[in-house]
Amino acid sequence: MSTKRLKWLPTPFHSLMLWLVWLMLNDFSAGHMVLGAFLALGIPLLVAPLSADEPMAKKPLLAFKYFFVVLLDIVISNIEMVKLVLGPIKNLKPGFILVPLDLEGELPKTLLTSTISLTPGTVSVEFSEDQKWLYVHALHIEDEQAMVAHIKQRYEAPLKEVFGC
Repeated sequence: MSTKRLKWLPTPFHSLMLWLVWLMLNDFSAGHMVLGAFLALGIPLLVAPLSADEPMAKKPLLAFKYFFVVLLDIVISNIEMVKLVLGPIKNLKPGFILVPLDLEGELPKTLLTSTISLTPGTVSVEFSEDQKWLYVHALHIEDEQAMVAHIKQRYEAPLKEVFGC
């Protein structure tokens, strides 16, 4: 589902922001207003062919809920990581896990990897060549299968639903 855009104004919000930033950086003379408007309309027109259509969230309310789930998980993970790091180092069990991916599209995959990396104790490392697996490094792994299941259920499943992939 894509939104219709005017061909001469592909990104109206970006154009407005460009014009306002131009005016803030310069004086409010008529010449700068016209030049800023010219640049604010011209730059998006020049770069529009270079950008791909971005997928739209099919369920934006679920995306909003996902944001707060991730925020809560970041807080909880911070507390858990403090306990682990301040404890004996011999108790840490770092390692890599391999997460099979059911997501399609660059944006959903990027959001998943960002979510994993934002949560303390885990870092998204790399995709497999076929983009079907994600390598994740964890500071502490008790149960590899449980961690994979947690990532798939808590993060990947909602993103699949948000983007309909």
